Amino acid sequence: MSLRLAGERILLGVSGGIAAYKAAELVRRLRDAGAEVRVVLTDAAAHFVGAATFQALSGNPVRSSLWDPTAEAAMGHIELARWATRVLIAPASADVIAKLAHGHANDLLSTLCLATIAPLALAPAMNNRMWLHPATQANVALLRERGALLLGPDDGAQACGEFGPGRLLEPDAIVHALIAARVPAKDGPLAGKKVLVSAGPTYEDLDPVRYLGNRSSGKMGFALAAAAAELGAEVTLVAGPVALAAPAGVRRIDVRRALEMRDAVIGALPQDIYIGAAAVADYMPAQTASDKIKKPIAEQAGNTGLTLELMRTPDILAEVAAHPQRPRLVVGFAAETGPLAESAREKLQRKRVDAIAANRVGVAGSGFDCDSNALAVYWNGGEAQLGPAPKTALARELLALLLDRLPVSRT
Repeated sequence: MSLRLAGERILLGVSGGIAAYKAAELVRRLRDAGAEVRVVLTDAAAHFVGAATFQALSGNPVRSSLWDPTAEAAMGHIELARWATRVLIAPASADVIAKLAHGHANDLLSTLCLATIAPLALAPAMNNRMWLHPATQANVALLRERGALLLGPDDGAQACGEFGPGRLLEPDAIVHALIAARVPAKDGPLAGKKVLVSAGPTYEDLDPVRYLGNRSSGKMGFALAAAAAELGAEVTLVAGPVALAAPAGVRRIDVRRALEMRDAVIGALPQDIYIGAAAVADYMPAQTASDKIKKPIAEQAGNTGLTLELMRTPDILAEVAAHPQRPRLVVGFAAETGPLAESAREKLQRKRVDAIAANRVGVAGSGFDCDSNALAVYWNGGEAQLGPAPKTALARELLALLLDRLPVSRT
């Protein structure tokens, strides 16, 4: 990783929760990116991780108490507050978020946050019901209004055995979000370029209760948007219904249906690069019922089945490739269960795009709703295999490939 955080002095606050163990890896990643790191542990965090670990990884003493007589003799909490160029709390528990939202200062970490003028970043981690609770959401909204940068949470399996939003973002993703939050480098390879990314599923409503959809989490598209912003691009992200936080520095447009995604993508043109990572529904109901479709209605004539009339949705990728304001580089995605190369190359030619990134779904550890993936990338005259790797790393590999092998210079 290049030293894209060089010169940053990051005060890392670690609060209580099982995700605190990931903060040790986060310290290493922050230092690899060039940042100097000092760590503050809450009392609750100390039940999960030890100060010695963080001191060894950061190269600095670890602070945990507002009542440390040695440090506070010189007003150590004020010194730390002045030292930091950014405060990052990872994991940020529901308790810490509530304290910060309401201006409490009853321990070292909350006191530092009130005493510093450094920008604040929070990477929440908690049970999904705690995260979705109205009190937590109100506290998060208040902190956002005050300028705090929210990194996550991620969606997936949790240590408590439940599934949903509340997982701590992976350390690599946190570091790259912080990099993207900095002023984009003027000499970045995508500086001055406009990049449009579509991500996630689309949901086509059958009635007010049911819909046709798919298992896309949006993680790959969001990772691509974050990586493009890190490289200096002005990024627009058109997102289907997903439980992911917008990457730092990215303009986000939320949609639900394929028609809405099509209008948002076409409306965002002109762009230099378009990456269609969304899993757009191929079909939608010819008519959406205004009331819930009842079983008795379908079974009145003795028919226990239900026939739905479907119609094709717009082909967004092909429409962008044929548009008068066509981006100079158009990249599509293909999720396949059968022959990968044959299907991807057929799509490449039929839709007249510059590249297709194909991945196999239905395979453990890859494809939909996973943190990792593997891509086979095809273009006229070449191909490359990427991964398997975390989607955040894979996104950077794909952009590097596009910059190296394809005619991005036309942008």
